[in-house]
This record gives sequence, C-alpha cells and structure tokens, in this order.
Amino acid sequence: MLSVKEAQAKVLENVRPLRAQPLGLGPAVLGLVLAEDVTADLDMPPYDKSMMDGYAVRVADVALGRAELRVIEEVSAGQTPRLPVEPGQATRIMTGAPLPVGADAVVIVERTKVIDGGTVRIEDKPPSLGQNILRRGREMRVDEVILARGARLRPQELGLLATVGRVIAQIQPAARVAVLSTGDEIVEAPDKPGPSQIRNGNGPMLMAQAARAGGIPKYLGLARDRLDSLRPLITAGLEADVLVLSGGVSAGKLDLVPGVLAELGVEAVFHKVAMKPGKPVFFGTHTHSPKGTNLVFGLPGNPVSALVCFELFVRPAIRGLMGLDPGPNIVTAILTEDFTYRTDRPTYHPAVLVSEKGGWKVRAVPWFGSPDLRGVAAANAFVVFPAGDHVYHAGAELEVLAVED
Repeated sequence: MLSVKEAQAKVLENVRPLRAQPLGLGPAVLGLVLAEDVTADLDMPPYDKSMMDGYAVRVADVALGRAELRVIEEVSAGQTPRLPVEPGQATRIMTGAPLPVGADAVVIVERTKVIDGGTVRIEDKPPSLGQNILRRGREMRVDEVILARGARLRPQELGLLATVGRVIAQIQPAARVAVLSTGDEIVEAPDKPGPSQIRNGNGPMLMAQAARAGGIPKYLGLARDRLDSLRPLITAGLEADVLVLSGGVSAGKLDLVPGVLAELGVEAVFHKVAMKPGKPVFFGTHTHSPKGTNLVFGLPGNPVSALVCFELFVRPAIRGLMGLDPGPNIVTAILTEDFTYRTDRPTYHPAVLVSEKGGWKVRAVPWFGSPDLRGVAAANAFVVFPAGDHVYHAGAELEVLAVED
C-alpha cells in the first residue's frame, strides 16, 4: 500500500495545468492565475500630478518658507492647466490635478492663507524640489511588464489591469469538478430516510470542498448500486476535468465503482492508501476525452473519510490544474493537552488548530471514527497520529493538516 505522501506524488504526476482561456476581468476570475505577461499601455501617472490640495509654486519663490504670491488660476483633477507658473505666481491645485509648467513643488493648503481674491500668503518651512508631487511614470512606464504570468488575481490585480485598459486576459480557468454520490442506502436531504437509509451529506460537503479549492462544482445526483445507474452518471462525470465519487470503492459485493471506471477507460493509478480514515481511496486517469486527461477520484462513503481524502488528494489536484500551489497545507503544531491514541495506520484525527504567540497550537477533539461528521464540525484541522500505541504529552510536536482557508 502507498503512503499518503507517495499517493500525493502519484496524483501530482498526472496533473497538468489547464489550457489558458481569454476571460473577462471581473469578480468571476478572483483567485485565478494570469497566464500571460501584461504590459502598460501608458505612463502612470500620465503627467506630473499633485498629491495634495494646495498651491503649485516655484521653490525659488519660497526659499525662506514665506512669501506672498499672485494666484493665476485654479486647477482641479480632470482639468489641464492653461497658464505656466512664473516668478511671483502660484496656481491653486487640487489632489490628482496635473502640475502646471514652471511649478516644482506643492505647498499644502493648511500652510497658506488667502489675503484677498488674487494673493496667497505662504507660511511654511522651505519646500524641497518635487514636494507633494508624483512624477509622470512613477508607478509604471509604457511597455513595462506590470503583471507577470503566474500572478494570482486579487482585487488589486483586477484594478491594476483596468488601469492599463485590459478587460480580457489569458487566464488559467477554474477546474470543472463533477460530484457523484453512490449507494442504495442514500436519499437526498429533503427526503425522509426509510428504515435502512441515510441522507446524503457527502454530496453537499464535497461540492463545498470543490468550491473552496477554487473549482466549479457540478452535482450529478445519486447513483444506485447497479451498473445501469452507475454507467450513465459516471460517463457524464468524465466530461469534467475532475470526477469525484463517494461510496462503492471498497471490496464489497456492491462496490461496483472500480469495475465501471475500468470499463469506461479509466486507468487506475492507485487503490488503497495506508491511512485512517480513507484507506480504500481510488485515483485514476481517463485519457479518452477530446478535452484532455480527466482525473477520477473514488472516495470512501463514510463522510469523514471522504472529507479527509478530498483535502489530501483532490484539493491538490484541483489547485494544480489551475496553476496554484497544490498544497496540502501541512503545519507543525504543539499539542496543548495530553492525548492517548492507538492506531494501525497513520490517522488524521479531527482537531482545533490555532495560531498563538510562538507558533501553531493544536488540540484533538472527541471523535469516534469515520462516520462521525458531527465531531468534525467542531474542528478546523486534522492532527496526524503515526501508527502504533502512543501517549502524547502536552508540548509534543505533531504534523497537522489545516483544512480551512
């Protein structure tokens, strides 16, 4: 059986970033990755501009910090100065307005006093050249690369792209993730379960995990433990970049998923990983799609097994397809309470992870095993307990899988 790290390496060996697409630069591309270098189409600012409300002056006229100057015009942002500033003159100027010819400093309005309609008195320390002025091209120069390929798009990047006139750019698209739940015992959330049934928590959970990873999830519904139910839904799922199934991947009589996947051309990369929960996890590839290779994950039906396997294997695949750091987010944390645990495989135990002065701290939460999704609701991480019988004392350092961004 593969270790978790070996299985993760196998997954990433089969991940290739999705082909870039021209996408509109709006909120829908937040978090995606730029797939081209973007250059400036103009100098920014495109002129010397005032950074403050005040008066544009010649430093030579205010060498001692005090002077009375004749105001020749007023310029607001969006206006163009008409008159040059000559000896003994000043221009009333607003923040963002272009600097008039001849001026080489701006004195803030709080250091001035209007004597009459045409004269201003300056009472300040001697100004320096360029005071309160942002020079043309200080932010960027025409044809300069202002965002490089690989930049992740945050609100500030979208604002910067708009500044250089871009409304479309080549971007690594979000991965399309199909989610399929399987099992005769499953009913959807609005339905009242029968005597041998449970509601489908895995579908909504995996959809949310896919979205949190940055993917675009699509729910395919419930497949029953019959070939005629599984085949069409799995076939539809193979149109997505990633297909995630839950249930039907163990070795039971009705665990039909691996056989159907093989029948449809999915090549198994691994099936079973030395971990708890989640040992029966399946990963394979489907290379027969005209859109490229699809990645297929068969997760165990127990909800905590599905959740952990998604974070360890599916999330890194989705992020790798999108050109992002795949992760997973593993940190070293100090145990805050004594804990005794016995396990035959490395175990991902629900825990609370907090950042405190001095580093990460972790506390295991009560949990009775892979069906206990309620126990996981009190956690934001999984502390990793190595195989064996161990008594962990407060202060021990352990690896922790963080699962909340």
